[in-house]
Amino acid sequence: MNKKVEPNTQDLIGESELFLCAIENALKIAKTSSMTVLIQGESGTGKEMIARLIHEQSSVASQPFVDINCGAIPENLLESELFGYEKGAFTGAHRTKPGLFEMATGGTIFLDEISNTSINFQVKLLKIVENKKNRRIGGLKEVDVSTRVITASNVNLLDAVKSGQFREDLYYRLNVYKIEIPPLRKRGEDVILLTNYFINYFNNEYGRQIKGINAGAESLIRKYPWPGNVRQLKNAVERAVLVESKDWIEPSDLFLDLSRSYTTHTTTVTGQVQRDNRRIEIPTEGVSFENLEREIIMSSLKKANGNLSKAARLLQINRGKFRYRMEKLGIKSEDIEE
Repeated sequence: MNKKVEPNTQDLIGESELFLCAIENALKIAKTSSMTVLIQGESGTGKEMIARLIHEQSSVASQPFVDINCGAIPENLLESELFGYEKGAFTGAHRTKPGLFEMATGGTIFLDEISNTSINFQVKLLKIVENKKNRRIGGLKEVDVSTRVITASNVNLLDAVKSGQFREDLYYRLNVYKIEIPPLRKRGEDVILLTNYFINYFNNEYGRQIKGINAGAESLIRKYPWPGNVRQLKNAVERAVLVESKDWIEPSDLFLDLSRSYTTHTTTVTGQVQRDNRRIEIPTEGVSFENLEREIIMSSLKKANGNLSKAARLLQINRGKFRYRMEKLGIKSEDIEE
């Protein structure tokens, strides 16, 4: 396998061992056209692009690739989108509409953010994945839907199973072949390789002639933890290419904050109940609100030994809100140090 990976799918570029392993696994499973695949990785790591790579390199590449973000659509609409409906099935169903599973027949359907679906929806999904048959909402007959199912999650689905948020039988049905996408902070020199790639890309996109990054910008890029992964890096470089008036991108052009490295002695959160005694001490040089929130969530998880429900109670919010904040900040419970 070539050291540098540059498939048709844009931005899938890297040389690190972990990344190459993920690509190799994707290309390996692409040789089949029906095996169910689960892709796990933090937000912004490129899970959809891996799914597209699998489809593009498979024997059904000429057939449809249908993707949907399960976390962005209300449950009732998600069901009608995926399963379709018959005319008159519900108010507003003025015509029969095939679902996305039917539209993907012969090809691939990609279900992103599968962890955000309800248990009720998961029951219906399990049936169609197992039987390869779909019954539209309000319909009586089943339609064959022979399609490869690829799902993705930015949270550990096994943890979701243990907490009762995800069906165990569906998890094992989806997890026939799993691909783990590494976060950017664990990909070593790939961060510089990707930075230069994005500079060239946006030079062409916007008619700029930025030569690259200076030593200070390179040092900052290497040190920054990139919680938003490749997506965040791409956005940062795009902004820098647009605002930089000189030949080289400087640290200030990237708008990155390294204050995540601050420790608990510079920022203290007290646990007393009295409103007047609950305070956060901000250092004189200031601190990023996002990094402060991340530190608070990490601390609560550590105190709760990784138990999400207990950590949420420590912060006096419900588990759903706590989990949402974790996902937004790219925090995984297994990343908490003992």
